[in-house]
Amino acid sequence: QVQLVESGGGLVQAGGSLRLSCAASGRTFSSYSMGWFRQAPGKERDFVSAISGSGGSTYYADSVKGRFTISRDNAKNTVYLQMNSLKPEDTAVYYCAATLKTYFLGSRSLYAYWGQGTQVTVSS
Repeated sequence: QVQLVESGGGLVQAGGSLRLSCAASGRTFSSYSMGWFRQAPGKERDFVSAISGSGGSTYYADSVKGRFTISRDNAKNTVYLQMNSLKPEDTAVYYCAATLKTYFLGSRSLYAYWGQGTQVTVSS
């Protein structure tokens, strides 16, 4: 069982930055690939970014490539999402998720564990 707790959301102006954190319980954090997803009101929960257990492989949605950076610190059981050059369309609830899978990390159905989400609001 893995418990995930996100933090770091908030209100920011367009062009600004935020860093989201996701703290995980458990002693096998490095065994899990981690993903970030987001859900805007009335929309599906969409893939944002993912990182392999070692941190050696990262993946991004085209909409955030070049602006967001995912990273992890396995010693701290934490995954991060650095978000720069934020746009109003980035406004959503952001969720972190964990999976033991190592492929198709953009598919939310592969993730067994989810956090409660953190709100990110970008004003224009």
